[in-house]
Amino acid sequence: MKLELIKITGSVLLAVSLLSCDKIDNPKYSEKLPNVLLICMDDLRPELGCYGNTIIKSPNIDKLASEGVTFINHFVQVPTCGASRYSMLTGNRPDDKILLGNSIEYKTTSDRPETFIHHLKNNGYYTVGMGKISHSADGLVYGYTDPVSDKKELPLSFDEFVFDAGKWKTGWNAFFAYANGENRQSMKRQVKPYEGADVADEGYPDGLTANLAISKLNELKNNDKPFFLGVGFFKPHLPFNAPKKYWDLYNREDIPLSSTPYIPENVNTASLHNSGEFNGYQLTDETASLQKPLSDDYARKVKHAYYASISYVDAQVGKVLDELKRLGLEDNTIVILWGDHGWHLGDQLTWGKHTLFEKALKSALIIRNPKAKEKGFRAEGIVESIDLYPTILELCGLEAQEQIEGRSLVQQLESPSASGKEAAYGYFKKGITMRTEKFRLTKYFRVETPTIEIYDLFNDPEESRNIAKDNAEIIEELMPLWEKGNTGLYNPLP
Repeated sequence: MKLELIKITGSVLLAVSLLSCDKIDNPKYSEKLPNVLLICMDDLRPELGCYGNTIIKSPNIDKLASEGVTFINHFVQVPTCGASRYSMLTGNRPDDKILLGNSIEYKTTSDRPETFIHHLKNNGYYTVGMGKISHSADGLVYGYTDPVSDKKELPLSFDEFVFDAGKWKTGWNAFFAYANGENRQSMKRQVKPYEGADVADEGYPDGLTANLAISKLNELKNNDKPFFLGVGFFKPHLPFNAPKKYWDLYNREDIPLSSTPYIPENVNTASLHNSGEFNGYQLTDETASLQKPLSDDYARKVKHAYYASISYVDAQVGKVLDELKRLGLEDNTIVILWGDHGWHLGDQLTWGKHTLFEKALKSALIIRNPKAKEKGFRAEGIVESIDLYPTILELCGLEAQEQIEGRSLVQQLESPSASGKEAAYGYFKKGITMRTEKFRLTKYFRVETPTIEIYDLFNDPEESRNIAKDNAEIIEELMPLWEKGNTGLYNPLP
């Protein structure tokens, strides 16, 4: 073992343990080690055909689901991009307020790899990333309007990090791209939150990322090491931009409006937000607020744009998976498709993520293990994003050498009857939420009341009414389990 000093922020230096291992000697996995393809999708709530949405067109992801396991109760730890990805990549819940933001520079300790990707790399895997895997759009640390830096967001995890920014020239410009080569920054936010240009798939960045992934798979096929390939697609993140042909898949009048376009009963508006990210696209047709819903026409237009973005990125996923199969890599590659959080589409009067409600914390998770005996089923048990770390390690015949809070999902991948967790935990807005099979209990550390919310998800799956006031016995019963997810994030109390 050797120690390397890594500069994290300012003058802070942390010692990082670098374990060197060119080969894995594990008798349990004497056959060829599996490759891992991780597909990250931004702001993808479980609005897919395989999740029961009969309007959305997602044939390629649905096909993946038919060959793997669809987790229908998967919850992220934090409802914002960078922080959610941090928990997923490290297998741990946030225990510091800095871990709730997007501008995370990894808190690496001397006895812990910075991510599970780093762990794979330490154990003989060749690791490649492209697009948005952590928070950065191109793997480098710089602000949206700053010059591109050479500082890597995950300096230890990847053998290669590649990205094709095309005519947009930088990662963040590409992330907020419009078809004419401009972006949200260059247009000083004088843009709409949607676009449907009549362009080919490569007319927006995710088409370039799919092509880059295909090219990289052709290279990796000839590598003498097993590989990890992380592909970070941008859509359906704002702006909801997609080629016109994907808009044309839908009749807008068929797209349903939210069934809960109002603030839940017995809830303080501090639990929600005024859709600031959405309204930051300043040519929006209407401004969203907690005072009234958008008009039905505009709400449908925005949902149409969101659905078109999903269908667009679904097509890019299909290209990558088709190439994986064409190259003969499918039978030895674990494929994981993961959404970094959900998104309120007018639900609870909100357009965006950044809440501790079901719509923001529940996201898509599909895993295809080519060695599994049973495939194509839906796992109903509760699982969390932090569970991916130990799952990937177990499937690759490795053991974590550090403390992680995630629990392997291998049993759920092997049997439809396998149970999930007692609870999933989420953290944001000065609050900690716990999701059990029947209830969601959220406790806020704030001045605004009420500070306790309980939702009966059997009878109220849309979380339209906080029942905490009249159910002290349920609070008393659930609080010991809630405490298991209290990482001390808000201690001492304000």
